[in-house]
Amino acid sequence: MPIIGSLIKGIIDVSQNFGAEENHVENQQKVLEELLLKAENTAFGIYYGFEEILAQENLISSFQKYIPYFDYHKIQQEWWKQILEGRSNITWPGRPAYFALSSGTTGKESKRIPITNEALESIRLTGLKQISAISNFDMPADFFEKEILMLGSSTSLEKRSDNLEEGEISGISASNIPFWFRRYYKPGKEIAQIEDWDERVKHIAKNAKNWDIGALSGIPSWIQLMLKEVIDYHQVENIHQIWPNLRVYTSGGVSFEPYEKTFNALLEKPITIIDTYLASEGFLAYQRRPETSAMQLVTDNGIFFEFVPFKPEYIKEDGSLQQDAPVKTIAEVVPDKDYVLLISTVSGLWRYMIGDTIAFTDVSKAEIKITGRTKFFMNVVGSQLSVNKMNEAIQELEKKYDINLPEFVLSAVKIEGEFYHKWYLGKEKNLSISDEKLAESLDELLKKANKNYKVARSKALKGIEVKTIPIDLFFEWSGVNKQKGGQVKIEKIMKEDKFNKFEKFISSKI
Repeated sequence: MPIIGSLIKGIIDVSQNFGAEENHVENQQKVLEELLLKAENTAFGIYYGFEEILAQENLISSFQKYIPYFDYHKIQQEWWKQILEGRSNITWPGRPAYFALSSGTTGKESKRIPITNEALESIRLTGLKQISAISNFDMPADFFEKEILMLGSSTSLEKRSDNLEEGEISGISASNIPFWFRRYYKPGKEIAQIEDWDERVKHIAKNAKNWDIGALSGIPSWIQLMLKEVIDYHQVENIHQIWPNLRVYTSGGVSFEPYEKTFNALLEKPITIIDTYLASEGFLAYQRRPETSAMQLVTDNGIFFEFVPFKPEYIKEDGSLQQDAPVKTIAEVVPDKDYVLLISTVSGLWRYMIGDTIAFTDVSKAEIKITGRTKFFMNVVGSQLSVNKMNEAIQELEKKYDINLPEFVLSAVKIEGEFYHKWYLGKEKNLSISDEKLAESLDELLKKANKNYKVARSKALKGIEVKTIPIDLFFEWSGVNKQKGGQVKIEKIMKEDKFNKFEKFISSKI
């Protein structure tokens, strides 16, 4: 009998039973007040008059009136570069504990997000909330004695000259796991420190049979690659022949739906998929119940959320927000509408545009789905295609022809003076259907899904072109650009210069 597992499950069940329904509006009011009080004597707080804002009757509207929107480049140039120069008390008291490098970036151009001790504690507490919520998914007691494989970035962090450390958020989080969790954590400290992603995965494959994995955690594309490596190394048909007790996959960062078909092909039996939203800027949301794949925003734990309606007229060409764009609080949002997400946090992020778009599925429960990226938005000649509409069209294409197309990249290109959308679709095997037929079907699906695209197709957008390529080429491209593994999301929409480089790379391989 799994004694320890039964005890853990019992504790989790009790904690869930005592949890009352949350008032998310009140939570957010309290969080904002705590953030402003904590930071009122920082350089940022003094400059923007936090003391005066706190004295106002309507705290939220005063905060929104006096604090501008920030994207990374604006807040870095105006404020965070002072932290990098060694100064303290800039946008948050003291100095950060770490800098989180933005997903997949390396070298001089890396975005560096401050991570404070308060932010690490916030991530830890939300992690505990997520573990507690597992009781809602009816797991057997022995599940809580199994090991968890977390496939993130390397935990070997780089030490800066100012004695601060930096790395991707998954590596920072894994390097700070609590002592009681270490017995469950795989691949373990030694393998997790390996910096080269391919080398780390080879070590995981070699050691896989020594572990009793009950849960996986990581970005879908990289988890799939790792599972294939393990399956190939041990020459088995599916991952359950190595890890028979695998029951849960905790996805995160991107929508899981585009990967569902190819992911399930690696399994012997269905497992529970739980979505989470851990970004470089914080642990924002997690799936709390099995009736939905939507995630609940964490409204009581160091993050204040705001929502700008996602409309082309509110987005500048560089992807940042117009300062006069209207904004909503959690008390004002409506379901099934795309919003640009803004956060203010215990790391000293203020009205910060994280770059994701979300939609509420249940406002009363503060449940959301990630619908895309502000930069993954095609609006050349008025087509107004968001990445979620593209994902949906690709999934319909998969159903129509019974094929797998888990990755894609596209750009707007000019061919003989006319605009086209050019798509590269990743395939796992040779297809019986032609690229021309796929282009025709994809075009029709997009017309049905988006009226703006349909209008654009009748005017300046001449058509679309499709080229199917082996799926591995997407991962090779990421590797060439030092953007493999960890929190990296494969870029869906490219601007002309980068797309030209991508095409040259593909041409060199096929």
